[in-house]
Amino acid sequence: MPGSLILDTVTRAVFHTIWVLSLYLLFAGHNAPGGGFVGGLVGGAALVLRYAGAGSDGVRQAVRLRPEALLGGGLLLAGATGLAPWLAGREFLSSASLDIAVPIVGEVHATSALPFDIGVYLVVVGLVLGALVTLGAEEEQEEA
Repeated sequence: MPGSLILDTVTRAVFHTIWVLSLYLLFAGHNAPGGGFVGGLVGGAALVLRYAGAGSDGVRQAVRLRPEALLGGGLLLAGATGLAPWLAGREFLSSASLDIAVPIVGEVHATSALPFDIGVYLVVVGLVLGALVTLGAEEEQEEA
């Protein structure tokens, strides 16, 4: 079945822009509203848009990682972020902050919430990716 010219054009025009917005929400979210969950949902919306236009093959081309790798890596990162302070004798998921001088950029304020948010982001994107790949596999079985 041929795809929609309008949907294909819009997807090519906004797919990468949606991912940039998703990453912005991820990195801005540890100091403001947003973060890993919202950023992951926006990234997942980009994948859904790609799925609507090109099916599961288009999604697989856009993200070459397996959904299980994203889910597992995200869970490990979020869990390690919670366990690290606990192993150091502090409360589970205690927050810490660090100010780093980055050349060209200047002073960057980083908190331990950022790796946790990255883990959540990976879990959400992995779940959406897994759902879309699974839906595509069912379509391929029905066609055969």
